[in-house]
Amino acid sequence: MQLSAHHPFRSAKAKEEYLALYDRQAEQWPVTSESRMAETSYGRTFVRISGAMDAPPLVLLPGASVNSLMWMPHIEAFSACYRTYAVDNIYDIGRSVHRRPLTTSRHYVSWLDELFTALGLGNQVCLMGASFGGWQAGHYAVRFPNRLAKMVLVAPAGIVLPMRLEFFGRGMVAMLHRNLFRSLMFWMFEDFIRKGEASRRLAEEFVDDTLLALRSFKPRLAVAPTVLSDQELHGLQVPTLYIVGEHEKIYSPQKAIQRLNTIAPQIKTVMIPQAGHDLLRLQTGLINRMVVEFLQQPIHAGDSP
Repeated sequence: MQLSAHHPFRSAKAKEEYLALYDRQAEQWPVTSESRMAETSYGRTFVRISGAMDAPPLVLLPGASVNSLMWMPHIEAFSACYRTYAVDNIYDIGRSVHRRPLTTSRHYVSWLDELFTALGLGNQVCLMGASFGGWQAGHYAVRFPNRLAKMVLVAPAGIVLPMRLEFFGRGMVAMLHRNLFRSLMFWMFEDFIRKGEASRRLAEEFVDDTLLALRSFKPRLAVAPTVLSDQELHGLQVPTLYIVGEHEKIYSPQKAIQRLNTIAPQIKTVMIPQAGHDLLRLQTGLINRMVVEFLQQPIHAGDSP
């Protein structure tokens, strides 16, 4: 694949404008960090690394149309106990540079496995994914359970239930105009918006920043998240924490937890009250404590996988 100097951006100017915004935001990363470009057959993956070198690894996968900086409110809590690896998705916005398209779950799983190897993470990795990152993490755990110690899924797209048609419909029209995109975001993050004017301003900034990113990068064909089968969920060997907000919009959180409790009772499920797809920003402290407690809880012989 012949790549231009500004790939994966639309132009050199778009690259300069987006990366200037990215770097300004990265200056707010609250802990000491180092960055690395890890080579895989799919391209170069940008990873922001924090925490003690001898701490156990925790890989953080972002949602769609966001990047590693989404973990900024959580990284201080996580990197106090773990060597954290916050990833810019290889086929999304950020500093990663894909060499070829990723069009199936197997592509994402293979990329992630290559990334673990390139980073030298071994076979006791803790993996946490939000939304689309949760979808990637879930499929990875099915195929490569022996590389993972534990997994946390936060409002994962797909995996347990297909996403609602309303979400797909809103998503398609959202690309037509800023106000329609804003309506989609405010619908998904309704509980966060209700907190007050400060939250509304942050949401408006997020809308503007995301639209800048979408204008800056070349179009990519998104992969529709696929649901894991009863057999795959039932046989999941990795100790897993599934967190979802009670007002989740992209699928029914009640039905998702009901399905997991029925066919995969080994997965620990938690529903966060008064939150939807915005739960990471709305209940930051609670989720930080919950995640660290789950990851640090020892696994005893004879426990369910």
